[in-house]
Amino acid sequence: MSKGELLEIKRRIKSIQNTQKITKAMGLVATAKFKRIRENAEYVKVLSEATKDTFEKTLCEESVYTKYFTVNDANSDLYVIITSNTGLCGNYNSSVINSTLEFLKNEDRLITIGDRGSNFFKRRGFNIVKSFQMSRVPIFEEASDIFNIIEECFLQGKVKNAYIVYTRFINPVRQEIEKIRLLPFTDIKKNKDILMEPSNLQVFEHSARYYLITTIFDCLSSSLASEYAMRMTAMDNATKNSGELLEKLQLKYNRIRQSSITQEVTEIVSGAEALNSQ
Repeated sequence: MSKGELLEIKRRIKSIQNTQKITKAMGLVATAKFKRIRENAEYVKVLSEATKDTFEKTLCEESVYTKYFTVNDANSDLYVIITSNTGLCGNYNSSVINSTLEFLKNEDRLITIGDRGSNFFKRRGFNIVKSFQMSRVPIFEEASDIFNIIEECFLQGKVKNAYIVYTRFINPVRQEIEKIRLLPFTDIKKNKDILMEPSNLQVFEHSARYYLITTIFDCLSSSLASEYAMRMTAMDNATKNSGELLEKLQLKYNRIRQSSITQEVTEIVSGAEALNSQ
């Protein structure tokens, strides 16, 4: 075997070792951030459930006459799609995008959150109403800004339905794609036992708006937790795979080197025997 082949394997080993250091470091960073992001997502989840419970208590007979029960005749729907700003998080982005493409129509409108989703749908000519970057830690005001655009499109009759597509965080090893319809409200059980001031409709509309914003806030927080859980797993797998590849290359390097040494020793012995025979 040539020395050139040994040098090439040695360069590959060095390159993979450097890559392994990067993936290990990125995995440690993702793990450190994940703890804080998960705690935040769990807190927002509790807030979202409490808000939903309050919202359901404000439902009354008059609720069906409010703007959030409006049935539009538009041919298009509005989708809020949550992805990440960067890659290296396994199939997190591709799962959301592929799931969305299953029901997305050309005339539909999009609100994209995260650069990956924005770039994908923009290149394919979809109608993007607004693009947002995914925050390091989502805040309530961002969810409110997103809802303001959804509400404007819906109340102006531009869209028939408004949905949000995101990745629900269940645990560090399990995440699921979910599609939730935000507007319009339909077939909701009405509560007749509560007297509300200043009026039932005013209290309901305020509660409905807060409920929808909190739902979006929960989706953002859950998506970010899912992103870092999948990034953590992806980096761990990359580190493990690079370790296995290093073992194979090191074994190959040792075999070639041993073969080269054996050949050199054989040539020396053969040369010595040839001299002795003379």
